Amino acid sequence: METATETESVEGGASSPGLRERKKRRTRQALLRAALRLFTERGYEETTVDDIAAAVGVSQRTFFRYFASKEEVASCASRLAESHFVEAVRARPPGEAPLDALRRALMQSWDGIGEAIGQLLPLEVHLRFYQVIESTPALLAAHLRRATELEEEIARIVAAREGLDPADPRPRVVVAVFGAVMRVTERIWSANADADLAALRALTASYLDQLQPALTETWRTT
Repeated sequence: METATETESVEGGASSPGLRERKKRRTRQALLRAALRLFTERGYEETTVDDIAAAVGVSQRTFFRYFASKEEVASCASRLAESHFVEAVRARPPGEAPLDALRRALMQSWDGIGEAIGQLLPLEVHLRFYQVIESTPALLAAHLRRATELEEEIARIVAAREGLDPADPRPRVVVAVFGAVMRVTERIWSANADADLAALRALTASYLDQLQPALTETWRTT
């Protein structure tokens, strides 16, 4: 069982603001870890908010002080990974072709995501949770909705870095193709029982290497 100090009992001047914030952060992280662990062990639909709260030793009321719903806690780590990718795209130097910039930004974001996610929960739990997403319609729908929103944001960044009018379709086309490759990669990778970050990186690189030939060359061998 996860344990956490009952931060809801900290009142008034008994604790300094710094201590209070640290306790709140620990409780939030404990809830996140417990939720994803239970989701991967029991299933998303089979896990209740009460189960998560009980695993941490807090009340349901405390859970809702940190997360509005099960879906929010389920998407927390993924949103962190997505934000790292967005910032990596923003930071790419000018002069790179858009698809190259997206690829390098993705690999760069993965270089640091292990440490960032590790501050919240074990990386392997985060990675295993993608299997739960693929097998849970509600989570998959939310995941695809966020992916669409992410594509729109990245397309705007690409348009700005290329000096294009926002109405120009090319950034959206490039980002949509990149996103499609990532979606195929994610589905195949998550089906592997021992999937890890190294395998995801290798599979992504392989599929991106095949992108141009797949789009521009004939596939027939005879």
